[in-house]
Amino acid sequence: MTRAFLTITTAVAVLTAMSATPAMARGPHGHSVSIQGSNGRGATQTRSVDRQPGSATTSRSLQTNSGRGYQSTRTASSGDGSYNSSRTTTANNGQSVNRTTTATNNGDGTASFNSTATGPNGNSRGVSGTVAVQH
Repeated sequence: MTRAFLTITTAVAVLTAMSATPAMARGPHGHSVSIQGSNGRGATQTRSVDRQPGSATTSRSLQTNSGRGYQSTRTASSGDGSYNSSRTTTANNGQSVNRTTTATNNGDGTASFNSTATGPNGNSRGVSGTVAVQH
């Protein structure tokens, strides 16, 4: 994961925190799609979302008939000038990657942010700072 990607991701989080409005509550919903081919080949993809005012949780998975796949869960919340997000993706082999992001409106025309990504080997990279916000 490159520093530029983390910076872009964090910039989006900062902008979200500055203009955060609660998500419309829709409650849990989702779907599942299964594609099956010849010789036992195929895959099933599922997605579920639970939106509540100010927060959302999304789960996704892809599982192949040969046993490969992943499960990913993302949670996000915003309100009172702050944004928090976390995503964990775990492959069927047990390896996982994680990213957490926080952004806060400091109330003085600036916003603080922190974003950290952790790879399957446990190494982490992050970016943090404070930016001036112009309206």
